Amino acid sequence: MATKLTFLTDEQTFWHAGGNYAFLLPVGGNVQPLVAGGFVESPETKRRLRNLIMVTGLAKEMVVSSAEPADEADLLRVHPEHYLAKFREYSELGHGDMGDFAPVGPGSYEIAKLSAGLVIEAVDAVVTGRSDRSYALSRPPGHHCLPDKGMGTCLLANIPIAIETAKARHGLGKVAVVDWDVHHGNGTQAVFEDRADVLTISVHQENCYPPGYSGFEDRGIGDGVGANLNIPLPAGSGHDTYLQVMRDIVVPALDEFAPDLIVIACGFDANSADSMARMMLHSETFREMTAMMKDVAGRLCAGRLVFVHEGGYSEAYVPVCGHAVLEELCDVRTSHEDPLLEFFRAQQPGPEHAAFLTERVQHLVSALAE
Repeated sequence: MATKLTFLTDEQTFWHAGGNYAFLLPVGGNVQPLVAGGFVESPETKRRLRNLIMVTGLAKEMVVSSAEPADEADLLRVHPEHYLAKFREYSELGHGDMGDFAPVGPGSYEIAKLSAGLVIEAVDAVVTGRSDRSYALSRPPGHHCLPDKGMGTCLLANIPIAIETAKARHGLGKVAVVDWDVHHGNGTQAVFEDRADVLTISVHQENCYPPGYSGFEDRGIGDGVGANLNIPLPAGSGHDTYLQVMRDIVVPALDEFAPDLIVIACGFDANSADSMARMMLHSETFREMTAMMKDVAGRLCAGRLVFVHEGGYSEAYVPVCGHAVLEELCDVRTSHEDPLLEFFRAQQPGPEHAAFLTERVQHLVSALAE
C-alpha cells in the first residue's frame, strides 16, 4: 500500500544564507542592520513549520525523510552550464548575486542542489506510486528562477528540474503546475511557455513581483499557446475571491487539460500577516484550496499530487497555514487550532469591495473564454 503522504525536509536547507540584509536591501550606507539581521527569505518560516508538525503529532501521519541532492545531469535539463558554473564560483567564494534579489552565500550551490533533490524525490515518490501525495519543504525556493538567471531568492528552478527528471526517468506525460504563491511564477512559465505538455497556472497579486507584471495576456508561445494561464488579482482580494478563482478558472482549466500529475507551487505569502504582499488569506483558505486540488487530482490523475513549498515570510503565520495544508493532505485534523483565524476573518473585504472583486473574477472568466 502506498504511503499517504511523504514529507521531504532537510536541516541543511535551512543553512543557506545570502549575507547581511535588512529586508531586501544589503546592509551598508544608509541601510541600518536589523536587530535579528538577515534576508527576508528566512529559514525560520520553514523550520517552524517542520517543528510545528512534530509538536502537534501531525508528523506521525506521514513519512518524513530527506533525499539525495540533484546531480549535475538533473540541473542541466533546465539550466545551461555557464549559469551553474557561475553559481558554483559564487558559492565557493562565499558571496555573490545570481540575478535580481538572488544572493548566494557559502555553500549555497550544494544546498540548492539538495533543495532541488527534495523536489525530485517528492515527484518521484508519487509518479512511481510509493506515495499517494508528497510535500517538499524546499529551500531555497525556485519558482522565480529563469534558466540562466536567478530571481527573487530563487537559485534553481526546483519544479521544472523535478518534472524534467521524472519525464526522463519514467516517461511522465502531461503535468499541470498550479502556483498560488502571491508572486508570479515567472521562472516556471519561462521554462515551459513553448511546451504543450506542461500547463502552468499562476494566481498572484497583480504588479507585485516581478514589479509591475500582470501577465494576463501571456498565454504561451509556439506549441505552448493556451498552456500558460495567469490570473492577476488586485491587492486585498481575500478568501472568497481566491476560492472563486480556484472554482471558476483553475479547476475548469485542469479538467480541460487532464494532466497525469498535478504539482502545486505552494507559497504562503498571500497570508494576511505577510510582509511581501497584501492578499488577506488565512489558514482555512489554504486548507480549502488544498481540498479542491485533492478532489481534482482524484478525478483526473489517480490522486497524484505534489506540493512544493515556495514563498511565505511571516515566521508566526506561515507555519499555521502550512499545518492546515498538511492536515488536509493527510486527511486528518489534529487538536491544533489557528490562533489568528477569527482575527483575519474579521478583516476580509467588506460588501462593496467584495462586489468589485466578484465582478473582476467574472471579467477574467469571460476574457479567458474568448
